[in-house]
Amino acid sequence: MTLEIHGTVADGFDAVRAEFAAFVAGERPDYEGQLCVYADGRRVVDLWTGDGADATSLYAAYSSTKGAAHLVVALLVQEGTLELDRKVTYYWPEFGAEGKGALTLRELLAHRAGLVGTDSGFTPAEIADDRQIAERLADQRPFWRPGTAFGYHALVIGALTGEVVRRATGRTLQEVYEERIRAPRGLDFHLGLPAAHEPRFRATLPMAPTPPQQALLDATPTGAQSLSAVAFNRHAARPTDLESLPNERAVRERGPASVGGVASARGLAGLYAAAISEVGESAPLLKPDTVAEFGQIHSVGHDLVSRTHKAFGLGFQATAEAAYPFLGAGSFGHSGAAGSQAFADPRAGLAYGYTRRRFAFPGGAAPENERLVLAAHRAVSALR
Repeated sequence: MTLEIHGTVADGFDAVRAEFAAFVAGERPDYEGQLCVYADGRRVVDLWTGDGADATSLYAAYSSTKGAAHLVVALLVQEGTLELDRKVTYYWPEFGAEGKGALTLRELLAHRAGLVGTDSGFTPAEIADDRQIAERLADQRPFWRPGTAFGYHALVIGALTGEVVRRATGRTLQEVYEERIRAPRGLDFHLGLPAAHEPRFRATLPMAPTPPQQALLDATPTGAQSLSAVAFNRHAARPTDLESLPNERAVRERGPASVGGVASARGLAGLYAAAISEVGESAPLLKPDTVAEFGQIHSVGHDLVSRTHKAFGLGFQATAEAAYPFLGAGSFGHSGAAGSQAFADPRAGLAYGYTRRRFAFPGGAAPENERLVLAAHRAVSALR
C-alpha cells in the first residue's frame, strides 16, 4: 500500500514535500505523521499522511511538551515575575531541604539540580500529577551536588519549574499556558487535553525495531538503580512504560509539563512561530533579548543521565548544538521520545514541528527529522 501525502507547501518549498514523500515511501504501511513549517510567521509547509489521520489529528508530544512549559517561564521572566538568578527557595522555601538551598532558577532550568527522580520512584498517579512530583522532590536528596554538573531531568523538570511558577503566580503552569499562550493564539498544543478533543487523539503505537535494532536494544545494559533508571522511573515498584504513558487518559487530562502534552504538527510549529515571529496580527511572545537568553547554551557536554553529549539552554534543548549544526546559533526547542521535533531558529525566522504516531527507534527525535529539517532550513534560507 502506498501512503498518500496530503496538504500544501508554499512556492519554494517543493523540496520539503519531496523529502517527506521520499521518507514516507520507505516506511511501514501503518506510518502516520505530520510536518509543519513556518517562515517569518507564515505557514509554508503543512503536510500529513496515514490511514485515518488528517491535519487536525493529535499525537503525544512527550518531551516536546517541555517547550510549551518553558515558554511560560520565558514569558514570566521577560515580564519580571520570575528572576533567573534568584534562588529557587525564594519562590519555594521547602525546596531547600537536603542541600538544595543554593540552586538558582537558572541552574534548575539548565538541568543542573541533580534531582532527576526519587530513591523509590513514583507511582503512576504521581507521574500524571506535577504537584505530587514537586512535593516528593522537595524532600529528595540530589543525586549530584547541585550546580556542578548536568543531566536530563526527563520526567520531572516541568514539575519543578511548574512549582516555581505556581508559587510566584498563584496559578499552575498549565493554567498560565492556557490563558496566556494557547487559547489567545489558537494553538493545537494542549497541556491538559479537554474531553471534547479526545476523538482527535491518535494513541501512540509501540516501537517496531528491525531485528538488528532489537538485538542492539537487547544488548544495552540497564542497571535497576542507574541514574538513567531513576530519571525514567524504571526502578519504581511499577516502572513507567514510556511508550504507553500518554495513552493513559489521566496523563492527557492533567498534562504534566515534562511529558504530558498533546499536539499536532501545526500546534508544535505554531508555538515556536508565536514565540519569535509576528503571526497574523499578533506580535511575537518573546522579545529578542529573551529569545537570546533562553536559547543561549547553559549546559553542554557529558550528560550524567544519558551518558552522551547533550546541550541545553534554559528549559529548552540547544537545537543546533544538540542535533542540527547547520541551524543558526541560538536555535531552541525540544524533541519528544516517540520521534517528535519542534524548534525555532530565530536567525532564519524558521519554526518547525513534526509528529509521528509509532514510537521511533531508538527514542527521541526520529532520524528522519535530520533530512526534513535540512530541507526546511534550505528553503527558508533561500527566501532571504
